Amino acid sequence: MTDTRTLHDLPPAEQRLIQRSVEELQREFQGTFDDETIEHFVVDSYERLAAKAKVTTFIGVLSERFARQRLQAMAKIESSEPGTPSVLFLCVHNAGRSQMAAGWLRALAGDQVNVYTGGSEPGAELNPEVVEVMAESGIDIHEEFPKPWTDEIVRAVDIVIAMVAATSAPSTGKRYVDWDLADPAGQDLSTVRAIRDEIRTRVEALVSSLGVATPVE
Repeated sequence: MTDTRTLHDLPPAEQRLIQRSVEELQREFQGTFDDETIEHFVVDSYERLAAKAKVTTFIGVLSERFARQRLQAMAKIESSEPGTPSVLFLCVHNAGRSQMAAGWLRALAGDQVNVYTGGSEPGAELNPEVVEVMAESGIDIHEEFPKPWTDEIVRAVDIVIAMVAATSAPSTGKRYVDWDLADPAGQDLSTVRAIRDEIRTRVEALVSSLGVATPVE
């Protein structure tokens, strides 16, 4: 792995902030990855999120969650088993459309599909109107957070779905779909609701194409 950064590359205060996360993931992925690889993923995840964060109160927890997702993706890449179907939703800021799509897919498919999100230029926080209209549908996404797409997640997933055709992402040789949806940023609630409902319709079709059973309402 090139440019492998470790805790020692960070200032002492930042080392302390994510030390527990490093130790937790080293225990969790023991036997799958060596300690140096896990430490690198936590440090890299922390630095990517900290570069955009307005508030750092929960940056340690979020870095651990982000690093866990990336390590799980790496494990899938290295496994010879097909595993659970996986989908990556991409948009520019990873603060609205992709988060709504992920919320719907998790609600409709549960653990039958692994769901990832990412942005080409991730924002600092989720769009509050998006969080509000998803809550109206009984889906709580307030603990989600904007993050960049990463190479290992793109390589691990079966389908990459871009919320806007201009979203920058590498060619994976896998199924790549453009949904080209309106951006909810700066829109009133009625407009955001309409975008939410269109996303649900598209996610329902996606679930059907994956052959995944949805829960009975």
